[in-house]
Parts: sequence; C-alpha cells; structure tokens
Amino acid sequence: MSVPIRFNAQNTLKSAVGDHGIETTDLDPKAALDALIGFRARVDSGEVGFPNLPLDQNTAKSVERFAADLRGEVESVLLLGIGGSALGPYALDTAIRGPHPVQVDKKRSPRLYVMDNVDPDFVSAFLENLNPKRTAVCLITKSGGTAETLSTFMIVHEWLVKAIGGKKAGRRIVAVTDDRKGDLLAIAKAEKYQTFYIPADVGGRFSVFTPVGLLPAALCGLDIKKLLHGVHDANTASWSRTLETNPAMQSALVHHALDTKRGKKIEVVFAYSAYLWGSAFWYRQLWAESLGKRINRKGEVVHTGQTPVAALGVTDQHSQVQLYVEGPNDKMITFWAVEKPRTDLKIPVTKQFLQYDSCAYLAGKKLSSLFQAERMATEAALTEAQRPNCRWTLPRVDEYYIGAFFQLLEFQTAFCGELYGINAFDQPGVELAKKISNGLMGRKGFEEYAQKVGPKKQMIA
Repeated sequence: MSVPIRFNAQNTLKSAVGDHGIETTDLDPKAALDALIGFRARVDSGEVGFPNLPLDQNTAKSVERFAADLRGEVESVLLLGIGGSALGPYALDTAIRGPHPVQVDKKRSPRLYVMDNVDPDFVSAFLENLNPKRTAVCLITKSGGTAETLSTFMIVHEWLVKAIGGKKAGRRIVAVTDDRKGDLLAIAKAEKYQTFYIPADVGGRFSVFTPVGLLPAALCGLDIKKLLHGVHDANTASWSRTLETNPAMQSALVHHALDTKRGKKIEVVFAYSAYLWGSAFWYRQLWAESLGKRINRKGEVVHTGQTPVAALGVTDQHSQVQLYVEGPNDKMITFWAVEKPRTDLKIPVTKQFLQYDSCAYLAGKKLSSLFQAERMATEAALTEAQRPNCRWTLPRVDEYYIGAFFQLLEFQTAFCGELYGINAFDQPGVELAKKISNGLMGRKGFEEYAQKVGPKKQMIA
C-alpha cells in the first residue's frame, strides 16, 4: 500500500532554479537501489531496528493498558528526558493536540509537560506550577545514566514524595530505558516502578515509536493504534524498489544531490502548520545527529551533513525569508504543507472596514486561503530567486498521517546515510562533552576530562 503523503521536488531542478538546481540525471536509480539494499541488510542483521517497531503489538497493548489504568488519576504528565527522549513525545503531542500552551482536547486528557533542560529557573517553574497530587512522571533515558535526566528526576522524586508519600509516588513514576543495563534499570527494579523498554537496536532519535513516544502519547489520549497503522504503511512504501512509489528514497536522493553536487549545506524546514512546529525540532535532531559525521564507513575524513534550520510559516516569512531569498545561496528549503486544516475561519465582511483597501480584499475569504496563498507565494519567490525548494504534503494532521510522515523521514535519513557512506546511527561527536561534564561534576573515573576546560582540577559545587 502506498502512503498518501506526497513529495514534490520540481523546484529543485535546474529547469526551475537554473544552475543552482539539480539535473534528473543527478538522481541515480542505481545509487537509490544500492542504498535501499544496504539499509535493508542492516535491518535484517539486527543492527538497526526502527523499521520493525510497528510489528511489536505486545508493547503497544501493554502501554495502552498502563495508560488506561493511570489516566483517570492525573491531570499532568511530566516527562523527564532530553534529546530523542523528549523531542519525539513533544512532537507527537503538539502535532495532534496543538502547540503548547494552546491545545484543543475535548476528551480532557492529561496535559504533557516536557522537562528537557537543567536550567534551574526552568525546573523551578515546573514544580511551582504543577500539582504533584495530580501528576504522573515519565522518566526516559536509554543509557540509564543521562546526567540531565537523573538530576531532574532526583529533584522531582523528592517533590513528589513530599506531597503524596513514597508508596503512592512509586505508582506514579514510570521508567523507560534499556532492558539489560544502566542505573535507571536498577533504580526502577529497586523502587518497583512500572518499566517499559527501548529495543537495543533502536537509537534515541529513532525511538519515537517505542514506549519513548507511545507511552506519553497514550497517557495524553492519543490513538497509538492509528499512529502505528501510519508507521506500517510508511514502511511498505519505503521498502519499495520502484523509485516512483518510494517518497522517502526520492527525498533522500534530492537532499544528497543538492548537498554534494550543488553545495546546499543548509536545509531550512518550513513547517506550514503550527501543529507541525514541534515536529520540525524533532526532525532537526534526526537530520543533524544522524548525518553530521567526521568519518565515513571506510574510515575516511568526510565531514558530511546538512545543517537543519526550523522555520514556521507564515511567522518566519517576516523574520527569515529575506535571508533565504537574497542571502547566500547555500540552502535548500523544504516545505511541510497540509491540505486540509482541522478547522477554518471566515474573515468577516465588516462594513466600517470595507473602505480600507488592505481590509476590503480580505473580507469574506477563508483564513485557510490566505494561509495557503502565503505558502505558495513564498515557494514562488524562492524559485524566482533560484533557491531550490521541495515540498512534503500531508492530506491532514492526525495520528495516522503523523505516524506515516515521521517514519518516512526516518527512512529518508537512513537512506541518506547509505548515500553518504556514513553510519547514520551513532553519535560520537557528543560523547566528549558528556565526559568533560561528568569530570567537572566530580564523577569517578572522569577526572582527566575535567582538565580539558583549563588547568584547574576543581569540582563544580
């Protein structure tokens, strides 16, 4: 089954944007097939597991049962995590229920709050504004030892225990982590927390359809069956060896060609839906951390990867487009469009305003018409300025289409990794900073790393 989400790359071609565009011959079907076969081998060998997630019905059922039991007791779900452990759940929540703090939820499901930073002002604000007696805590870290997550956990644990006691707090805390190792696994067992697991072959930025994303989604009333149905259909499309029916591969080829053949080292993701704004930040990590690599699989220094930038339509037409139209031509722009909004508004025909030309031509029109016209105009202006741009189009934003879209983007990323010849599933570049931070905080075994910030070997209080 083909997933009804379309990818259009017409405005990336030389025929549309001149020498800054690509030729159709730059999109090599053989390279595409080799990338698909190479990635398929990694999945079949057990190296990479995210394509298998929609097959795991048992985990989805367990998540739904736990969420149903707890949901009636709480009004807030406080998620403690960072990176893929936070961006995915936030993206799902805002895509379905709307951007924080303006959300539409007729079912009165719990609200999701994401504590993904250790800024003390930020953490204090959460504790001052949430009611611990009506809060559940989702504690998520695959490694089981993420400093940011465990530090906020210890603070939140004390806050929760003081309010409702240790026994009741234990029932309100659920852990999502590795099933074999890590301090969080040991803590969860000792404290008897409900625990869900992240498969060993699924990395954090690809984990949105594990309990990392499914559990907060279910607790907040999202339909995870519908979500996984979309994921399943996207899988079918993404494994297609026919390029015309594989939008993830089409997009991967276009991105790779614009980078390697036309020097478009920056991708601007222009989300034309406020509901997709959180998704742009999830994608930003997926694209940056997966493809930004120093060496390829042969050990050669290559420094690959595009820099992803998030933009919101129409808001950022008034803050960023000047640069994109007239600044350095080192970017590609990817539009995320939605055909059908959930609701629409009609601009009133108000008599006293009709004498003003700037109001008269708008009167009586649908707000969605203006919204779409502004996206189309931005695409046209960029094309006129010879700035390559492409577009993903979703029929609408609901659980099915979000599940499908996210999975297409994950496949696109995996295919690009094969095209670049790099490992899209590790992140060695972030490890050194973690070790230095551990050393500065006085963690045993990391003393030597503290010296990298200066001559003093002093622990930070």
